[in-house]
Amino acid sequence: MSHTLGARQAQKQQTRQALLNAGLALLEDQSLSSLGLREVTRAVGVAPAGFYRHFRDMGDLGVALVEESLGSLHSMIKAVLAEQDGAERMIDRTIQLIARHVSEHRAHFRFIARERHGGVRVVRDSIAAEFGLFAQEVAAALGAQPVSEGWSPEDMRMLAETYVDLMVTTATAFMEAAADDPGTEDRIAHRARSQLRLIYLGRLQWLAASGPSGD
Repeated sequence: MSHTLGARQAQKQQTRQALLNAGLALLEDQSLSSLGLREVTRAVGVAPAGFYRHFRDMGDLGVALVEESLGSLHSMIKAVLAEQDGAERMIDRTIQLIARHVSEHRAHFRFIARERHGGVRVVRDSIAAEFGLFAQEVAAALGAQPVSEGWSPEDMRMLAETYVDLMVTTATAFMEAAADDPGTEDRIAHRARSQLRLIYLGRLQWLAASGPSGD
């Protein structure tokens, strides 16, 4: 009996993943708001009614794609920020991480870039929540570094959001890089490194520039 239940659960999970994969593939050339449920189920070969065994609606599928697209980044970003090899090493590792992850998950990043300001509110909110969680994790990691001594929680959050915004911008640039121009990614990486260095140098001077009260 348990073997039968296990097989059914495995089949259910396989179908759910197939629906996610089909949705992601179909979203290569359109937005989630224009994608029909029947398009997705037709691509998988299941009846439209079968969709509801896995997702409440297309927005729910979109939220699952957000989690799939961004979930694996959390541990990697925290690992990079925890490194103690100095600012230059952290900057280089951050750019390498972004470039590799975009290369390996280009369709996921294209989905996030399009739907971040798309027409499905629940998906926009899910993406915003994920980025907010990134900022929270980055703020905690940066706050643990000696150079952050004396920073207020509000300023540390602002710094973290600046880092996250730059990561998203850089990831989008890598995603949109022309495949026939091998120098494009090098230019993107060079610009991102310069921007991260600028942020870091500003960070070193922030307390002195803002005064004792942080104003």
